Amino acid sequence: MATTAGDNFQVIRPQPGFQQRVLSCSADIGIVGGSAGCGKTFVELEEPLYHVGVPGFSAVFFRRTTKQIRNPGGLWDEARKIYPAAGGTPFDEPLEYRWKSGAKIKMAHLEHESSVLDWQGAQVPLFLFDELTHFTEGMFWYMLSRNRSTCGVRPYIRASCNPDADSWVAKLIAWWIDQETGFAIPERSGVLRYFARIGDQIVWADSREEVMRMCAGVADADVKSMTFIPGKLEDNKILLKIDPGYRGNLMAMTRVERARLLDGNWKVRKSAGSYFRRSDVKILDTAPTDLAAITRRWDLAASEPTEAYPDPDHTCGVKLGRYKDGRFVVLHVELTRKRANEVRELVKRLATQDGPGCSVGVPQDPAQAGKDQADSYVLDLAGFDAYAEKESGDKQTRAEPCAAQWQHHNIDVVKGEWNDAFFSQLEAFPDPKVHDDAVDALSGAFKKLLETGNSFQYYM
Repeated sequence: MATTAGDNFQVIRPQPGFQQRVLSCSADIGIVGGSAGCGKTFVELEEPLYHVGVPGFSAVFFRRTTKQIRNPGGLWDEARKIYPAAGGTPFDEPLEYRWKSGAKIKMAHLEHESSVLDWQGAQVPLFLFDELTHFTEGMFWYMLSRNRSTCGVRPYIRASCNPDADSWVAKLIAWWIDQETGFAIPERSGVLRYFARIGDQIVWADSREEVMRMCAGVADADVKSMTFIPGKLEDNKILLKIDPGYRGNLMAMTRVERARLLDGNWKVRKSAGSYFRRSDVKILDTAPTDLAAITRRWDLAASEPTEAYPDPDHTCGVKLGRYKDGRFVVLHVELTRKRANEVRELVKRLATQDGPGCSVGVPQDPAQAGKDQADSYVLDLAGFDAYAEKESGDKQTRAEPCAAQWQHHNIDVVKGEWNDAFFSQLEAFPDPKVHDDAVDALSGAFKKLLETGNSFQYYM
């Protein structure tokens, strides 16, 4: 596409391959993406430019939250690189670009299920969902009912996403995905299929006429076309030229995330053994001495086994060190089930044994009670390098950074009687039926050493 600015011409065009296929797509609903970095956000931003000369045209981009829209490198940031050159004027409130023709492109959130009700009565020719798997199925189908037009532009939807095996999107695009390998079927890329949604059921066929024959009372206008167009990082030549290290960033992720975000696999799932395997680490006979930083991070519990509750959570303290070259080593793990007063005594006793070169961390749970407990632990540890840390995000998200280094053989483990109990919890993660106290403590220790860098000196 070409736009003018005074006497100068600035060309805005898609890259050959994936982006060109997306922008030439004729489906009522086009779902695109697969690998991270394939250029799907840029091509989504280009899509509405076809119509900005049409009076009354409007397009709406959706992210789940406004924060995601405004994040550095997010939709609003990226739009600044394109829309002003195409004649658009930005309005920071309400996150909108407007053209002299009267056309406008808006960016909005759908944070809650009830957020869709804000769009009752709306008429929007083009909806664009950025990261469709972040939205619920109900949100998507409701907004389809608002996808209508009186400006002359045929109403349609574009949506981008990364693979998520457990999402409703995976079921929606199943025809385009090899259900054994999890990869997109090349010869089906961009192929249109047709459907009618009756209640919560979707009837698929290869043509509009076939859908109408299969569904009595369904008119031509009730039948929608859909396609899926996969993209790979290799499709985005510009990104690879500007940031040649980006592929390495994806390679450094955990097995599951690498299969999803680099390889574009729609079937891979996080299951037991997908985060931590014993075979991924080197077992050391003795603890190393060339360490730049050490911390012991606790995950606290306060129960002993009883007849009524024979399998309570463990109190776990993981002592983690960082080598001067940046790698990590698990030096010791304490796993026990004790009452609250005994746990406090244990934490202080091990702090004394670990010595002044090892910081001591406890979690700070939400709400005032959690803050009070964390503060009292830090007070008990007066004289030690003690800290309390709030935990945010789910357990799996918190474990990802540490698991990535574990899988890339950047973490060693010192031999000890505690090894089997420690590995048993790690290898079972994220099985909800198995305790994950060791994973929480390890993730917290890893996070602390990343933030600390090499500021600690290790004392023997």
